[in-house]
Amino acid sequence: AQSAVGPLFFGFIAIMFIFSAYWLNRRRADLASKNSLQSFLSREAAFLYNNFLILAILAVVFLFTNYPIISELFTGERGFVGPPVYEQALGPLFAVLVLLMGVAPLTMWFRGSVQRLGKAMLWPAVLATVAIVVMIVLGIHLWAALVGFWVVIFSMVLTILEFVKGTHARMKRGENVFVAFSNLMARNRRRYGGYWIHIGVLIMAVGVIGVELFQEETQQQLQVGDTISLGRYEMQFLGVEQRPGADDLIITEATVDVYENGRFVKTLTPRREIYTRTGQPMTIPNARSTILEDFYVLLAEQPTSPDSAIIRVFLNPLINWVWAGGFVFIFGTLIAAWPDAVEDKITAVQARRRPAVVTTGD
Repeated sequence: AQSAVGPLFFGFIAIMFIFSAYWLNRRRADLASKNSLQSFLSREAAFLYNNFLILAILAVVFLFTNYPIISELFTGERGFVGPPVYEQALGPLFAVLVLLMGVAPLTMWFRGSVQRLGKAMLWPAVLATVAIVVMIVLGIHLWAALVGFWVVIFSMVLTILEFVKGTHARMKRGENVFVAFSNLMARNRRRYGGYWIHIGVLIMAVGVIGVELFQEETQQQLQVGDTISLGRYEMQFLGVEQRPGADDLIITEATVDVYENGRFVKTLTPRREIYTRTGQPMTIPNARSTILEDFYVLLAEQPTSPDSAIIRVFLNPLINWVWAGGFVFIFGTLIAAWPDAVEDKITAVQARRRPAVVTTGD
């Protein structure tokens, strides 16, 4: 729908951009760093690359989101950017960002060494490559998915190795593996909480790859007894039932038996609800969820007969990995942000010991 707010909002953003750019240029001498970048493989360089990537992602999203307004401004016609263009532009940027997430902890402040980084990345790269070969043997041949999984596995191995190396160092002091791991987390919460956040992002990346590249869907009008197939699943439509709900609610519910490779797994009951006073419909899908995929069914339209319905089916591989990664992300954030009682106590003691400053008048 057309809205008068769009051009005004775009104008506001343009004015704020010009205003910010002017003052950044005016104050560039004050904002300039006193230190120079001594190595392009150092940790501060990794932070700089990270910022450049985030700015590039921001620029792409901004331009594509405002493309209809920009195109209308210069050509008089509104153009649109669809999801495939977003995916093609942002996919490589996010892949490099995930790769940098795994490599950055290996870097050192103020200096870097190609030989040192190469040695640290060798075995993770080999393991990631072996995993990709296994995927190819199992039938995954989509190159974008293989590249994405290689980057995720490579970064995941590098991140896990940081936990392994830290735990192994503490075990040399005589601590068992559980005590060593617990003390490692407790003594350096910000660092290892950040690693947990990295793991959460990598798990979410697996889910995003699965949904974006392997999602399947189909839609078909079925009579009672008809079947519809999607992937290794087959569904049999058993009919539609309509019943009254609370107040003025009318519930129309379909029954579908789901089979996986010929084996019955679940009966799903998608439904549509309509409030007769307002005529407002609501579609409620029914799903079978596992760690590997979400398989859900919905009524595409309001059925007109108890013996017929238009069924729409979605198969979303690895979608629950996005949720799992989100929980790991929150877990890592709590670890990193949790206050350190010992550090707070030391700070308080130092504050009490600090001599008071007494000022006298002339």
